[in-house]
Amino acid sequence: MLEYKGYAGTVEADDGAFVGRVIGLRDVVHFEGTSFAEVEQAFRDSIDDYVAFCAARGEAPDRPYSGRIPLRIPPDLHRRASVLAQAEGVSLNQWIARRIETAA
Repeated sequence: MLEYKGYAGTVEADDGAFVGRVIGLRDVVHFEGTSFAEVEQAFRDSIDDYVAFCAARGEAPDRPYSGRIPLRIPPDLHRRASVLAQAEGVSLNQWIARRIETAA
């Protein structure tokens, strides 16, 4: 996984080259290279080009994540999580965020 300016990209080997794509965007942004250093630079260049392209169109670039997660879970799981959050003296949101942080 590559990271640059808050964006993330994945890379795969493909017949002697490395190909990648920026993930977490509505737009499609690809990059490639023949070495890791080259594909890493291509990733950064692709992000810079994407941001510049959006600016030229007068649009804000898609930011990968807003920090909000709409979440649907079974009522019993919701209840158990709420009880555990209360027992720890934190909000359910804080409790979930901590669990995600631990898992990530």
